[in-house]
Amino acid sequence: MPFQPVQSEKLSTAVVRQIEQLILRGILRPGERLPSERDLAERLGVSRPSLREAIADLQDRGLLIAKANAGVFVADVLGSAFAPALVQLFSGHEEAKFDYLSFRRDMEGLAAERAARLGSDTDLKVIQTVFDKMEAAHAKRDPRDEAALDAEFHLAIIEASHNVIMLHMMRSMYQLLREGVFYNRQVMFKQRTRRDTLLAQHARINAALQARDPEEARRAVEDHLSYVEGALRDNVRAAANEEIARQRLEHEAAR
Repeated sequence: MPFQPVQSEKLSTAVVRQIEQLILRGILRPGERLPSERDLAERLGVSRPSLREAIADLQDRGLLIAKANAGVFVADVLGSAFAPALVQLFSGHEEAKFDYLSFRRDMEGLAAERAARLGSDTDLKVIQTVFDKMEAAHAKRDPRDEAALDAEFHLAIIEASHNVIMLHMMRSMYQLLREGVFYNRQVMFKQRTRRDTLLAQHARINAALQARDPEEARRAVEDHLSYVEGALRDNVRAAANEEIARQRLEHEAAR
């Protein structure tokens, strides 16, 4: 018979499983510092030796990393999603920028649809909270806070879709975006009129999610990212036109 005696789980194994789940579900994020050993042992209700055994196991498997005099952190497991050579290739070719946006449009449209159907009330409150912060940042002259919250808003939607594969894949993609691999995000927020349009688009996405309207949520995300693509294409054309205009000016001045 294929049955084995039931054995109680080691405390350290239970700790490992809990931390693994928190990382898998995106609750503990790359670079996030764990509480102190004493605090964490108290929260988990285990002895410090059991906790140390669990932390050592997770470190051996590359999920946690210890930093001298700083503590234990969630490892940057997303850093290996793309090889450095591929990242360099992305950054050097214009077509990758628009393929990236096309990919985001497909994935985030699906995520918004799932979030409207499957997201909990708390998920939607998180999205609403981030959007409220975006509205507050919109009043500032400096657009950097609003640009950062834009990424948080989109990631909150992906988190609310409750698909862990999509979550980690898209976090990795957003990390490349933050690093400017595909394009400079700040460019999108330089013009006041464009900032107004982007905020209105995010308001539409948020409204659809709060109303739990999957079809409208997907359309709103797809329309938003189509607008971003069009704006970036306009920037590329404007830069090319400016270069031609400089050449004409130099030629005219030399005549």
